Amino acid sequence: MKIKENYRVREIAGENLIVEQGKSQADMTKVISLNNTALFLWKELKGNDFSLEDVAHVLMNHYSIPKEQALIDAQKWVNALSSCGVIG
Repeated sequence: MKIKENYRVREIAGENLIVEQGKSQADMTKVISLNNTALFLWKELKGNDFSLEDVAHVLMNHYSIPKEQALIDAQKWVNALSSCGVIG
């Protein structure tokens, strides 16, 4: 999977939001606000093909958490981005 190129993170009113480039109006039903961990993953993985295991590996290395917890957290991140069509 890969984060689609037409999506960017913008800081708006102190929040890190994913926005789709080239749209004259934002679809507010698909707004995703990123916490610090989600933003970290975005920055680490943007532009690269990655698997769920890759996401978990980034989390394990950065936060020193067990693989089982990293996989759960990675799945939540992937699900959130997939549900809004950000990952292809």
